[in-house]
Formats: sequence, structure tokens, C-alpha cells
Amino acid sequence: MTSGLTEGLTLGLKPGLKPGLKPGLKRGFKPGFMHWAAASPAARFICGQAMNKMESGEANEIRDLLLWNDWHPVANATTLGVVALQPARLQNEELVLWRDGNGMVHAWDDRCPHRGARLSLGRVAGERIVCAYHGWQFDQSGKCVLQPAQPRETPPAAACARRFHAREAYGMVWVCLGDPALDPPPFPEHGQPQLRKVLCGPYVVQACGTRVIENFLDMAHFGFIHEGVLGDVQHTEVPDYRVGPYDDGLGACGLRGVIATGCFVWQPVSNLLAAEGSMVEYTYRVVRPLTAILTKLPRQQQGFAEAISLHVQPLSEFVSQAWVVLALTDAVSSDLELRAFQDRIFGQDLAILESQRPKRVPLSPGVEIPQRADRLSAAYRRMLGDLGMRWGVI
Repeated sequence: MTSGLTEGLTLGLKPGLKPGLKPGLKRGFKPGFMHWAAASPAARFICGQAMNKMESGEANEIRDLLLWNDWHPVANATTLGVVALQPARLQNEELVLWRDGNGMVHAWDDRCPHRGARLSLGRVAGERIVCAYHGWQFDQSGKCVLQPAQPRETPPAAACARRFHAREAYGMVWVCLGDPALDPPPFPEHGQPQLRKVLCGPYVVQACGTRVIENFLDMAHFGFIHEGVLGDVQHTEVPDYRVGPYDDGLGACGLRGVIATGCFVWQPVSNLLAAEGSMVEYTYRVVRPLTAILTKLPRQQQGFAEAISLHVQPLSEFVSQAWVVLALTDAVSSDLELRAFQDRIFGQDLAILESQRPKRVPLSPGVEIPQRADRLSAAYRRMLGDLGMRWGVI
């Protein structure tokens, strides 16, 4: 198996130049300026990326094409101003986010093609990004349009920043690193004007995104991890519920997921407006490998509705950042109070999530022993297997 660096040189070398590795040399190429200079711009980019991953210890991580070609949240859209450069991370890729004068969001590789400095250290000047190191200026297409050291010369065509797909949805900036195979996950409750929307998080957790989603789908832990709030140790039984396939309604731009209905749990404090404990009906929808949505209907609160969507941003295979979006009828509690409630709930889950072994979710039977209450989790695991998920699963 060749390294990414050797593959890059193999793709980019001119005829007659053969890549090789002499004893004592690293990174898979022969010495000599002409060998590196003879490589195509694409090959040089691949080489640079491979070097970075070797140095960061990420060289052995596989790429999950399912996630690579999907959309993921990377930032709170309201914090991305028109003059700021904001760094972000997604699937081991370092990104720089920015918003142009027309309000459009952009996501680029956070690396200047000149000498590899972080573009996020620079600034936005009108419709351009200016690198902090040598002042190279890049237009919205990523093309370098000015090299101050030789201002009267036209920059070479290869002097371009690497761009990714970016858009806004549900108050967040979403990025797709590859070719978008799907639309962002549907969250129709967010479009309902009678529901109030609040963005919570992000929450960084040293765990695979699949573990984070599976925990969100688990009702049997409420009475132990969230005792006194979402559960009670005297009311731990999880009645049987229904699980089936879910069509997100997006057709060819969507995904066949999983839905669980008829889920009932007793909760002392199901929400900030709850005056007493009650049975609460949950419905869960898994609409993407790393996105799940639940709705809650407390029996003692007529007219109260709440939808909570969880979106996991995979920083790497084993480190995740979770975003929670609320859509609810609570017009009394402040945003600060609603966020504090979600902070408390996620904080209670954190130690458990980071303790789980194996780190990846097992898809094969026998590694972990399930119980009947895990029916939704089992359907989620089958969904991941059917989709060909590679990250966060074994």
C-alpha cells in the first residue's frame, strides 16, 4: 500500500521521473528540487496534506466517503461576521470560514498554497482573503489575484486556495468536503413559525459521533444518568415501542432512516415549564448517520410541543462536537436558561460517552449484550451497516 504522498507524486510526476524511497529518506520521494517541481499542482497539494497528517498522527485514519459527501455543521452562523475569518475542523480537515460582502458563507482549506500558513490568521478585505504571511490575496473563487512581492505579475493558475461546499441551515454553517450526495438533514419543525428556535452548544466530546447519536436514542439511561430531571430511579422501566424505516421526504436528495414511535418515559422535569413529573411521549427520527431528532409531548402540559435535533460534527473519528437545536413553544424561559438546561443534560452524559469501550460502535452481534429497550439502537446500527459507514463502527 502506498502512502498518500507517494500516490500524489505518482499522479503528478512528468514522464521519465519515477518516485522512490532511498534508505534514510522519508515521505516517499527522491531528493532533488526537480522531482518536486516536476509534480503537478494537484500532486503537490496531496503531498502537503499527507505530510500534515503524518505529523499529526492521522495518517492511519481511513476516509469515510459516506460522511465525506454529506453535510455537517461547523459553526454558529450568527457568529460569522463579514470581516472575520473563523477556523473550524471537520473530519481531520482544517477549515477557514468567512462571509463575503453579499452575506454568502465560504469554507476553504485553512492553508495558504504559498508556504502553508493558516489563512485564518489573515483578514478579509472586501471580497478577498489576505494571507497574514506574505499578503497573498485570494478572490471568492479561491484564486490568488495578487502577490505583493511581484505586484505587476499575474499569479500562476495553480496559486489557488482549496474550496469546499458551504451553506447555512438551522442557524448553523454547514460544510460538505466532497461532492454533496444529499441535502442537509431535514428538520421541518425548525420552519414552523409558532415554534421558538434556540441553538445550544457546541459540546466537544472525546468519543465517536456514532456513540453520541446512540446515547441520544437511549431512553433506558434516563433514570440513572439524568436522575431527578429526565428520569427517576423508581421509574426505570421502558415500555415496548415501535421501530421502523423512515423516509425523510427528500427523494433522491434524501436518505432512508429510522423512526421510533410510541416511546413513553416518566420524567420528573421534562422541560423548564414542567410543574410536576409526568409521562412523556417521545418520537425519534434518525435522518442521517450523525443526525437524530426527537419530539416530546408531556401528558401534563396540554399544548406544549418540543423538538430537539442533535447534529454531530466529526472533528476526527474519535473526537466529536455536538450541536443541539431546539424548536419549542416555551415563550417564558430565556435563551440563557434553555441553553443552561441543555448544558446540564449533555454534561451528565459526557463522562459515560468518553468511557465507552470499544470506542467504535460494534455492528456485529456478540461484542455487546443488548436488552429489549435497545430496539432503536439496534435499528440504528443496522442502518449504519446498510449505508456502508466506516467511521465510528467496527
